[in-house]
Amino acid sequence: MKLINRSGFAVLPRQPFADWANQQHDELNQVMSLDEHRAEGSVYLTEEFQSEDDLSEQLAVHYKRIFENELAAWDEFGDHWPQQRTLELFLQWFEVIPQVMAVDLLQAPLLMAPLED
Repeated sequence: MKLINRSGFAVLPRQPFADWANQQHDELNQVMSLDEHRAEGSVYLTEEFQSEDDLSEQLAVHYKRIFENELAAWDEFGDHWPQQRTLELFLQWFEVIPQVMAVDLLQAPLLMAPLED
């Protein structure tokens, strides 16, 4: 077990996101309840933060990339994404739970695969 030099955000969908995602359903994306969406929440690692100010700063820096990653899971090409992807809209669509410490429970080295160029 090892402590890694990251903090993070657990990101869980709220009802407005679930409603939007359910409008994108097709043979790959099925209609899901809010509980089903929340069961598939994500964790995004970021720079370590110690204070509320650090947390707010990190969220302001990274929310757009997080928002777009969550949207892309349901609409890869962005055809139906909200035009104005503000921090306020992000917080309406997602619950963000700060995670101050990140601990890797495994001995195997981390494997990293870039999601963007």
